[in-house]
Amino acid sequence: MSDPAGTAGIDADRRVATQGGAAPARSRRQQLRATFQAIGMLPVLVLLCVGFDLLNGRFASLGNASIVLQQASINVVLAAGMTFVILTGGIDLSVGSILAAAAMVAVIASKLSGALGLLGILAGLGMGLAFGVANGLLVAVVGLPSFIVTLGGLTAIRGFARLLGGDSTVFNSDLPFAFIGNGVVAGVPWLVIIALAVIIISWFILRRTVLGMRIYAVGGNPDAARLSGIRVWWVLLFVYSASGLLAGLGGVMSAARLYAANGLQLGQSYELDAIAAVILGGTSFVGGIGGIWGTLVGALIIAVLTNGLTLVGVSDIWQFIIKGLVIIGAVALDRFRLKSGART
Repeated sequence: MSDPAGTAGIDADRRVATQGGAAPARSRRQQLRATFQAIGMLPVLVLLCVGFDLLNGRFASLGNASIVLQQASINVVLAAGMTFVILTGGIDLSVGSILAAAAMVAVIASKLSGALGLLGILAGLGMGLAFGVANGLLVAVVGLPSFIVTLGGLTAIRGFARLLGGDSTVFNSDLPFAFIGNGVVAGVPWLVIIALAVIIISWFILRRTVLGMRIYAVGGNPDAARLSGIRVWWVLLFVYSASGLLAGLGGVMSAARLYAANGLQLGQSYELDAIAAVILGGTSFVGGIGGIWGTLVGALIIAVLTNGLTLVGVSDIWQFIIKGLVIIGAVALDRFRLKSGART
């Protein structure tokens, strides 16, 4: 006669053994996924550098490396602010226009006599902060969608920048803060130093402060964050203000590099490069996932791609096409990461 109790015991042992074998496998998959997330797009950046160096030996020269870092610096600053916004599940499409308006104000104010010309720096930063606060109030207090608010800002602020300069380019050959865009400290360009400082400060806020934890909480689940006592409106106001302030800083950096500002052309499509850098860096469009160091890698990828394509003789037309495909690929990668995470 069969022994039902014994058979049941054997089946139970088999299930335990199977589960025991599956648990380590699942743990290994999770560890592998965590490793890939930590590394992020760094291997892609390395491969791009190696590939462009093989195609053109000038790419790896110290002079060109300095150019790449300077080209990346302004996008790094904009993308840092964009990281704050996207971590909360929002978007800021107005940063390119804010940069243009801030640069215009900075150059105009720089024409004040003597040391007063340095007030152009504060004027540019103040302009960026003012627009960022306005965006934040409309999103956080009025409750309008960030896409609509900043899309409107993209157009309206661009028009304001053109009005400031009389729809023409404003120059100042004696710009008192030109050292920011063209000076060096111990061989390192000021632009690179500023960008790195912004990344470090942003990392500290996001990873070492209560505010940073609340930003992630709001992005992960705003309703749960609100129920836990977090003032969601204040967090949203902060991130849009920070994005505006950093866009203003980008405007000062641009003006310092060019000795000029133009309301129509300066900053065009910069918001797309910033968004691409953030998403390539591993920050999710849905919010609550990502980090600032990944954003730095994403911005470097964009800069290396632009510089490398230019060195190998790719036309501007194809550069636009390739960069557009990179943005689409970044969003697709974000969706893949989300689905992969959901299956864990």
